[in-house]
Amino acid sequence: MAIRESDFISESAEQKVYRLDGSYVIKTNGGIFYECWFYYFNSLLIHNYFFPSTAYTFLGFKMIAGELNAIVMQEFIVTSEPTDLTVVKEFLAYNNFRNHRNNDYINDDLGLIFEDLHDENVLSVDNILFFIDTVFYLTENFYIT
Repeated sequence: MAIRESDFISESAEQKVYRLDGSYVIKTNGGIFYECWFYYFNSLLIHNYFFPSTAYTFLGFKMIAGELNAIVMQEFIVTSEPTDLTVVKEFLAYNNFRNHRNNDYINDDLGLIFEDLHDENVLSVDNILFFIDTVFYLTENFYIT
């Protein structure tokens, strides 16, 4: 699959986002937030479990500028209003995630750390939250529970 610079939408520290069509985006991710690819794939699986409406489809790997990148596809979400981070915090608290610092959360019972939940990674459509760019880490409690 060709990734065209003319389809570029945005980028963050770990990935670049490209328009695929009117319904999907392609994301290239160098995995810099993870110690190894195994942890990246754990994060994708956890995301898909919790947020099936914005599930990632893994398409493969691609060398970009001499570095290995994972290529994923995800539904393109068009917002209808700005995301209220207070609502995000309430939603996560209801689901037993406590705010750890800034936009980072922990669920001690599940053994999950859930990070980077700012208003560009959680979108709002008709007052429904869509998590589109999640970062999950496993704690030791994950393996105990």
